[in-house]
Amino acid sequence: MSGVAMDIDMQTHSGHGEVDDDGREKRTGTVWTAAAHIITAVIGSGVLSLAWAMAQLGWVAGPVILLLFAAITYYTCCLLSDCYRVGDPETGKRNYTYTEAVESYLGGGYVFFCGVCQYANMFGTGIGYTITASASAASILKSNCFHWHGHEADCTQNTSAYIVAFGVVQVIFSQLPNFYELWWLSVIAAVMSFSYATIAVGLALGQTISGPTGKTTLYGTQVGVDVADATQKTWLTFQALGNIAFAYSYTIILIEIQDTLRSPPAENKTMRQASILGVATTTAFYLICGCLGYSAFGNGAPGNILAGFYEPYWLVDFANVCIVLHLVGGFQVFLQPLFAAVEAGVADRWPGTKQDRGGVNVFRLVWRTLFVALITLGAVLLPFFNSILGILGSVAFWPLTVFFPVEMYIRQREIPRFSGTWLALQTLSFFCFIITIAAGAASVQGVRDSLKTYVPFQTRS
Repeated sequence: MSGVAMDIDMQTHSGHGEVDDDGREKRTGTVWTAAAHIITAVIGSGVLSLAWAMAQLGWVAGPVILLLFAAITYYTCCLLSDCYRVGDPETGKRNYTYTEAVESYLGGGYVFFCGVCQYANMFGTGIGYTITASASAASILKSNCFHWHGHEADCTQNTSAYIVAFGVVQVIFSQLPNFYELWWLSVIAAVMSFSYATIAVGLALGQTISGPTGKTTLYGTQVGVDVADATQKTWLTFQALGNIAFAYSYTIILIEIQDTLRSPPAENKTMRQASILGVATTTAFYLICGCLGYSAFGNGAPGNILAGFYEPYWLVDFANVCIVLHLVGGFQVFLQPLFAAVEAGVADRWPGTKQDRGGVNVFRLVWRTLFVALITLGAVLLPFFNSILGILGSVAFWPLTVFFPVEMYIRQREIPRFSGTWLALQTLSFFCFIITIAAGAASVQGVRDSLKTYVPFQTRS
C-alpha cells in the first residue's frame, strides 16, 4: 500500500457551493474516480517486496496466493461498502469514516479495538516508510559507486544516517496544521509511486530478456540450497504472506473513498464496481511485477526489487528518488489523521493546548516532534525491510480487512448465528486470522534472527 490516501474530499467534490442532503459539499465522484483512488492508495512500496515473496513461494503457490488475497480483499470490500449507510443503502445515515461505521454497527469494545489496530498500523507504517526511504536514499550513492568504481568495490552505505535525515525532514513537514494542507504532497507522492513501480517492472523485464537470470523453481527457495533448513523455509513462507497482505491493505480508507461518490445510483453499487476495477488492475500489476522480478533474480531475489539493479545507474537513481519523494508524502498523509485524533482528544480535556504562542502551537510542535523522533528511533533499532512489512501486513489484514467488515455485515443484515451464511463468513474470518497469526509470528521471528547479527547504528546496505 502506498499510503497515499489523497485528500479525497477536496479533490472529488464540485466546489460550486452546492450541498448534498447531509449539508456537506455536493459529492461528484464516479466509479472511475473511486477506482483511481483505490489504485493510487494500493500501488506503492508494498510492490517492491513482491519478487522476494514470489521467491519464497515459487511459481505454483506465489500467483495462487496473490490471487487469493485479491479475491478476499475484493469480497470484504464489498461487505464493507454495504456498511457505508446505516439502514437503507440509498437513504440511510452516512458513515464518514471507517471508525464511524464500526461505532454505528458494533459499538463498545469494538471501537476501542478498531482504534488500537488503526493507530498501531499507522505507527508501524511510519517505521516501515522510514526504513524504506532511507534504504532507497543509500542505494542512490551505492549505484553511483558501483558505476564509477566497478562492482567489486565496497559500496555499502550506513543507513542509520539516512534514517535520521528522513526523520528530520518529517519533523518539519509534520508541523503542517492539518490534512487539508497536504493535497499537493499527496499528488506528488501518487505520481512518484507509479513511476518507481513502472521502472521496477521495466528493469525486471529487461533483465529477464537479456540476462543473467537467477534459478527459479515451482516451489520457491530450496532447503539446503537457498535456505538452511525446513524451519527457515516455513518462517520465510509465512513472512511472504505478510508482505503480500501489506500490498493489499486499503480497506482502512474505503469508507472515505465511498463518501466522495454521487448518488443515485446507490454508493454501495458504485463502490462494488470501483473495487473490481481497482483490485483487478492492481492484481495484474502485482502479478507482472512479482513474476518478472522472480524471473529476473530467481530464488535469490532481494527484499526490495530495486536493490538488485545498478545499471543503468541514472534510471535506478531516478527510481530511488521517486521512492524517497513518495514516502516523504506518504508518511505525512498516513500519520496526519493520528495527529488530528490525538490533538482533538487533548484539546477536549485541556482547551489551553489549542492556543498559539507567537504564532506557534507549542503542544503541536513538541508532541509531533517527539512522536516522529520515536518513529525514527524505532527505524534505527529495527531496520529490517521485509520483516517490518510482514508485521504491518499481518496487523492490518485480519482485523481491518476481514474481521470488522464481516462483523458489521452480519450485524447489518441480521444474519442468524450458526446459519449457513454466518458459518461461511466466520470460517473466512477464522482462516484469515490464522494467516495473520502465522505471518506475524514469522515476521517477528525474522526480526529476532536479524538482531543476532545486528549492531545498532551501524547497519549497512
